[in-house]
Amino acid sequence: MTVSMHALSSKSKVKPRPKWLKALGLESLPESLQIAGVPHRLRELFKHDSWAATALYENAEGVLRVVKLHRQAPILGLPLGWLGRRMANNERTLLEQLAGLQGIPALAGPVRVAGPVLRHAVAREYLAGHPLSNREVVSDTFFHDLNRLLEEMHKRRTVYVDLHKRENIIVSERGEPCLIDFQISLTWPRWLPSGPLFRIFARSDQYHLMKHWARCRPDQCGIDSIEMRKRIPWWIRVHRLVARPFRELRRRLLVRLGIRSGKGRVETEVFAEHALRDITHTEDRAA
Repeated sequence: MTVSMHALSSKSKVKPRPKWLKALGLESLPESLQIAGVPHRLRELFKHDSWAATALYENAEGVLRVVKLHRQAPILGLPLGWLGRRMANNERTLLEQLAGLQGIPALAGPVRVAGPVLRHAVAREYLAGHPLSNREVVSDTFFHDLNRLLEEMHKRRTVYVDLHKRENIIVSERGEPCLIDFQISLTWPRWLPSGPLFRIFARSDQYHLMKHWARCRPDQCGIDSIEMRKRIPWWIRVHRLVARPFRELRRRLLVRLGIRSGKGRVETEVFAEHALRDITHTEDRAA
């Protein structure tokens, strides 16, 4: 039985997320909006989780753009609109700082829905391709290019932070690496020296790059996944001591609430995010 078959059978036992676990609460994404003054219509919802709702929009000329609407709904009466605006501002600032880099989506302009600019929204250009799948044999230049991209990001005082997720690495239609989802990425202010903490984040980016490289192209990398597990930096080991129990607790809570099933993996939700659906489909075809 494949992972996706298990996920499909599990989905019959779960229910949709309640409003307090959705970034927009009970609100749906707008069917139409304006990006840089140009009307766009909703084409596909990618995901709607606790922190953001992300969807694909298309204009009259067939140009596709991705719009992310960050958290606006309160939790137990606690207002979180300020947090959504802050997260959106961080993502915009980072994409502005990385403008012009090959493999980084360009900002598409301010978002409006029949009124003022939505400060909690970020629109970017759509990068056609598919998420990197487990042990996918990519081109000889793929990881070299991804390494150069990360190095250039670090030169621009930014760190990706979220590279451990394969679904954030896109293999373009030309087989080139792209990065998406900068929700927790960091930009180092000019006034703040890029000291030990910046170097730890940058080296974490490099470690996760090598982890994917060893899994997908061990022939090129020179080491395999088993060897990479022996090379986990101390700060990642410390982070996992905290992050793993928290993740397991969160998964158990979601299972207890009936939102996920089994071990609480995200693909068992009624509506798993687009990247995970793509990865599952790609790996099924390869199986």
